[in-house]
Amino acid sequence: MKQKKRFIAGASCPECQQMDTMMLYKEHDVEKVQCVQCGHIMTQPENAVQASTRQFEQVIGVFKAE
Repeated sequence: MKQKKRFIAGASCPECQQMDTMMLYKEHDVEKVQCVQCGHIMTQPENAVQASTRQFEQVIGVFKAE
């Protein structure tokens, strides 16, 4: 199955400082952000993402892209 990759508008790479070159994708349930210009990669495991949510946040619904 082909992996969906999305660009992050307005984001700049912390390594090469280029704007609009960061793409977001998931690999083995780990979110990764990669710069298409220099190849710099940042990762964040799923449990770290859930731990950063606010305690009293009210969610109306959750959208899952397929």
